[in-house]
Parts: sequence; structure tokens; C-alpha cells
Amino acid sequence: MKKPLQAVTVAHSPDSDDAFMFYALATNKVGLPGVKFTHVLSDIEDLNRRALAGEFEVTAVSFHAYPYLQDRYRLLNHGGSVGYGYGPMIVANRPMAVEEALGKTVAIAGERTTSALVLRLCAPQVKTVVMPFDQIIPAIVEGKVEAGLLIHEGQLTYAASGLHKILDLGRWWLDETKLPLPLGGNVVRRDLPEEFAAKLSAVLKASIQYGLDHREEALAYAHQFARDMDAHLADQFVGMYVNERTLRYGDDDKRAIAELLQRGYATGVIPLQPKLDFLD
Repeated sequence: MKKPLQAVTVAHSPDSDDAFMFYALATNKVGLPGVKFTHVLSDIEDLNRRALAGEFEVTAVSFHAYPYLQDRYRLLNHGGSVGYGYGPMIVANRPMAVEEALGKTVAIAGERTTSALVLRLCAPQVKTVVMPFDQIIPAIVEGKVEAGLLIHEGQLTYAASGLHKILDLGRWWLDETKLPLPLGGNVVRRDLPEEFAAKLSAVLKASIQYGLDHREEALAYAHQFARDMDAHLADQFVGMYVNERTLRYGDDDKRAIAELLQRGYATGVIPLQPKLDFLD
């Protein structure tokens, strides 16, 4: 009698860089014998929340959320979205000084997104309002808020809506720390046997490698998830967040993750002492 396949759920954001990363796994270019993978696509704040309950075997999460999840999940050594001198950005409906923008109520995509953490490190007293990430640009255009913090593709498409960049927090972080800005990473649940978790890690890394090795076909797949972007912009966005740093964290990336979370803890934004634990 045939042994039933083991079910593993892999959760990630419905955007082009994650789609590029998971392309090979989602289309069976790579796989794991005896395992059936199911993909769940949801926005990052929802994934952060559902990971608190350990809902997924493997999931993308914000690094800001990791201290809340560290008892349930371990970090994988790949799959990270890391910006070097670029990242989430504050935009507004008109040009204004950084100080003026930070005096407004800034729309953010979620309290435990990494962008929200970096904003609080940059401007501890800033007032924020949470809304889905894809509603922030329309809210600024419609005058519901004067400023917003953009993640995902909005970092490249805001100008088409007539908005103005006020501050790139990835640039601010690099000037502040001389380190890249780690935004999100992939984690694997602790209750999985170590050997099996290592196999999952290997196949996920193989999926990233396949995309980098077969860039055009992976981009063609990812483009369907590229909201409001033409092929050129989608290519640019994927290149920003899927690269050699995604395949494996460098020493500076790991230092940056530790520095980011330690600063969050030291300033009281994160109430839990971060304990970084990488599977690989």
C-alpha cells in the first residue's frame, strides 16, 4: 500500500519577489519525495499573525515579528528580503521636509512589519495608523492620510500616483549603522524533526537557486503577481529583493538582523529579548 504524502504548507506574500523565490517549488521544478507542498499567499501582517499560532510549517515573516515567534520557529539561512541602502519609504501627497512628514499621522502596513519597527527607531514619537499595504497609496491620493510608509512594489510605483518620496528608511538605516536592512525572512517550525526541517530548507534554497539560474522564466511567472508594474519594473523589483543575499545571509546580514532586533528591544518597541536561531 502506497504511503500517503506528508503535507507541508509554505506561506508567503502575494508579490513578485516571493513568487520568483517560490516559482520552482510552486511549479514542481524542484520538490521533495513523499511531500506534498501547499502554498498559502497572504499579506505579511496576516502571515505574522498566523505564525503566532504556528499555523504553517514554513512561512515568510517580518524580522520585527520574529521575537514573538522565536519559541515556535527557527530562521532559515536563506529566503531573506534585504535592502542595501534602500527599503520602505515614507511618501506624501506633496513635497515636505522629513520633520514635517514625521509630524503627520503616517499610514503603515502593520504594527509588526519591519518597516514599522524602523520607522519607530527613526522617529520614536511618530503617530501611525494601520491599513492594508495596498491601500496606503490610494489613501494618500484621496487625502485620507497625508503620509504613508510603503513596502513591496509601492517603493517603485508611488511616483505614477503623483506622490513624493520624503525618506527612504533603508538609506537612513545604512547611514545610521553601515549595515543592510533585513526586512523579512523564512522560518521553519521547531516541532518538525531536525532532519526533515533540513530537507525542507534544502528544497527551498534550491527553489531560489533555480529562479536565479532561470531568471527569464521565473520572472515571467512572477510578473503575474506584480501589481501595477510593467515587466521592466517587475524585473527591477525582483532584482532588489532576490539576489545573492537571498540565497544565503552574509555576515553583515546576520549582524544587521541582530542589530535591528536589539535596537528594537533596547528602545522598548520589542518587549521580548530576541534570540536568533538559524537552522543552517
